[in-house]
Amino acid sequence: MVTITAAELQNHFGRYRDLAQKEAVSVTHHGRESVVLLSADEYKRLKSYDDRQALYPWELPDDILGALEAAEVPAEAAQFNHEYR
Repeated sequence: MVTITAAELQNHFGRYRDLAQKEAVSVTHHGRESVVLLSADEYKRLKSYDDRQALYPWELPDDILGALEAAEVPAEAAQFNHEYR
């Protein structure tokens, strides 16, 4: 993966747009990785693996609700009890 600065992306957008068709381009801002430029095909391919859903608690399947109700808090988590007072 090629890493460039945001300023370099602005100055040479066409070059990095074309490069992103072949490989990911990491863009930094103030020295920290900020975004990654990908081809549309690669983005679609990655999104095809994402089958997550956002559900309200009452929409959860019974087996998951049962597992949540049966779950026990580990003893080592007691150190955080003060955080929910």
